[in-house]
Amino acid sequence: MQPLRDPRPTPDLKICGITDLEQALAIARMGVQAIGVIGVEDTPRYVEPSQRRALFSVLEQQHPPLHRVWVVADPDDAALEEALSGAGQPSVVQLHGSESSDRCRILKQRYPQQQWWKALRVREPDDLKQLEHYDTHVDALLLDAWSSDQLGGTGHRLPLDWLSETELSVPWWLAGGVSAEWVPELLSRVNPQGLDASSRLEERPGWKNLDKVQALVEAVHQG
Repeated sequence: MQPLRDPRPTPDLKICGITDLEQALAIARMGVQAIGVIGVEDTPRYVEPSQRRALFSVLEQQHPPLHRVWVVADPDDAALEEALSGAGQPSVVQLHGSESSDRCRILKQRYPQQQWWKALRVREPDDLKQLEHYDTHVDALLLDAWSSDQLGGTGHRLPLDWLSETELSVPWWLAGGVSAEWVPELLSRVNPQGLDASSRLEERPGWKNLDKVQALVEAVHQG
């Protein structure tokens, strides 16, 4: 982990698992830096391609600096080629499957203008040793808690003491159980570039409680 700096920078904030355009626009107006849309079929927050393209197109027009993150797991070349052409493209592809460091390297070379983030699900402290294999092949890493039956969006939290000795040469994001009430403790102990929030802000999968999102935004800015 990067050493703490004083004054501490305000971390970026990504709200993930968005399924509705109006919710996406409302959340973008709150000043978040990234919005994530799930592209993994048979998951509760999945958004089909035409809806995803429409949502990303509007975000690109109305909030161009915002990261439009497409979350996928082990996508094949054909799926990537289709998604990274035409209107409504993501500005970031977040790889949330079992993609190897070599696969990440190849994709980054093939699509050099595309941002690639790699999510790594951490089951035990020793899993953090694999980070060094990825950090030269992606634009950012996202650390999430392990779950045996879900790739993400579980609300499970990584123990913060696991992260105290981690050093990365690329930006990193923390996911898993991020909510307003956890932010003061979290930011007093670790210093990620960004926080990724989803399930703890929801009324149901894919539908956010906007009051909880606003509370998280305010908590992050208060530090």
